[in-house]
Amino acid sequence: MAGIKIRDARPEDATDIVRLIQELAADDGVLSPINEAYARYYLSQPHYHALLAEADGLVMGLLAYMMKADLFHGGETCYISELIVTDGQRDRGIGSALMQALFHKLEEDGCVEVSVSTMPDNRGAIAFYRRHGMVDEAVFLEKHFKS
Repeated sequence: MAGIKIRDARPEDATDIVRLIQELAADDGVLSPINEAYARYYLSQPHYHALLAEADGLVMGLLAYMMKADLFHGGETCYISELIVTDGQRDRGIGSALMQALFHKLEEDGCVEVSVSTMPDNRGAIAFYRRHGMVDEAVFLEKHFKS
């Protein structure tokens, strides 16, 4: 998409981050308890990051990820935790631009692996990640605790 800029998220982007995460949650039929204070807290953590896609001053996409040392791989690995492109801007290459920017950053930093999970029935997301070179390699299990 022409005119799209990918940049690191900053604390002053908290309002846009909350808006996009709330939209992602709504798409899944759930609510997210995220607020601006938590978005700023997330960005203040040394291993947690987010990329934003914007054009004409409007934030249209978010890719949140975390970096961690991995004993098995003997290096830093990356986990993509959220990827959202705002409704009305999808299918315009914004998600791909975010992925390409992340992959470029990871390769430059010497990251050894990147992973992502999505719901098994989210065929669109699965196809999207596969188009970007990601393959089925593991089963991701979760246990949720009430807060």
